[in-house]
Amino acid sequence: MFNISCRRRFLQTVGAAALYTCAPSAWADTGPGSLMPTRGKVRAGDLPRNQGRGRYRPETRLGLGGVAMGNGFARATDEQCEATLQAAWASGVRYFDTSPWYGLGLSERRMGAFLKDRNRDEFVLSTKVGRVLKPASAPPSTPWKDPPPFDYRYDYTAAGVRRSIEDSLQRLGLNHIDIVLVHDLSPDNEDLGDRWLEQFEVARKGAFVELTKLRKEGVIRAWGLGVNRAEPALRTLRVADPDLFLLATQYSLIDHREAVETTFPALEKRGISVVVGSPLNAGFLAGRERFNYRGTVPSSALEKRKQLTQVVARHGVDLRTVALQFCAAPAVVSSVIPGARTAEQAFANAQSMRVTVPPQLWEELRHEGLIHRAAAVPEVGAATNAHT
Repeated sequence: MFNISCRRRFLQTVGAAALYTCAPSAWADTGPGSLMPTRGKVRAGDLPRNQGRGRYRPETRLGLGGVAMGNGFARATDEQCEATLQAAWASGVRYFDTSPWYGLGLSERRMGAFLKDRNRDEFVLSTKVGRVLKPASAPPSTPWKDPPPFDYRYDYTAAGVRRSIEDSLQRLGLNHIDIVLVHDLSPDNEDLGDRWLEQFEVARKGAFVELTKLRKEGVIRAWGLGVNRAEPALRTLRVADPDLFLLATQYSLIDHREAVETTFPALEKRGISVVVGSPLNAGFLAGRERFNYRGTVPSSALEKRKQLTQVVARHGVDLRTVALQFCAAPAVVSSVIPGARTAEQAFANAQSMRVTVPPQLWEELRHEGLIHRAAAVPEVGAATNAHT
């Protein structure tokens, strides 16, 4: 674990030298390869930012996903989460994504405790609506480890959106939310199952209308959906006017065909951007033996990761760096939000966005059929593209 003396040095002096003075044992607690120091030529300077006009986009092209802050996959302490958030902030991250669902309010509370002392004009926050929390004698069965005693109910109505936003603001301790995402309104949500289309109609008449109104009033800056499948996003295009979509597990080095061929072109026509969630397939491309929030890893994914690792190693770069830069390359992508459980992971994610990847690597990946022939790759000589 990241020992106390290492953490103190890291938080006092933000830089690679401060991090790498830690003993090797500091890198050993989260799985093989997951905390491997970034390899390749690291450029100095700020993280890439979005520029230009058009629909709203988060300013920074690297954000921090909040699943780990809600005890996703494993329990984290308040101190560990604070160190992770501090490392992300010190590394230049200014976009933070959370949800009432993550840890049944725990992720929002932890992020809010850190962000309340920062200048509100310096960061962007997105959270989600669709589930309303209520106190309970004990939490229900959920993916979260040691969650607080809250239960939840689905509510995609206009009133439910207002209630959810008000509750989130109180948990966060902030006075406004920049981006609001309608959460898990998707066929892969096992709670909803076949009823997701019924709930989509509720949202069409309720949540979508209310969020558009709140945007017009200036209460929020943008809204969209946060989903793990493309169908809800494409359906929303036909009935509403969203600004962006958080698409998780839909665009990564492992699987990106549908996004390249169908989803991204449809969104680009409307000027709608994508926040890429789970760009490392929930840690799989950083060495963890899990895949897209599931414990079972498909054999095809294991084989592709092996092939990818062999190629990137030949070019002196690590797989995390290539995976994150690949996800940030398309013009339609406004931000990439990998999660992080530790300060080391947050720092490594940021450093990966500053590495110059040899163009020959992308050429070899395409030649070997490991990335789609039409998939975007970073511009030559730049760590990532900054799109208008």
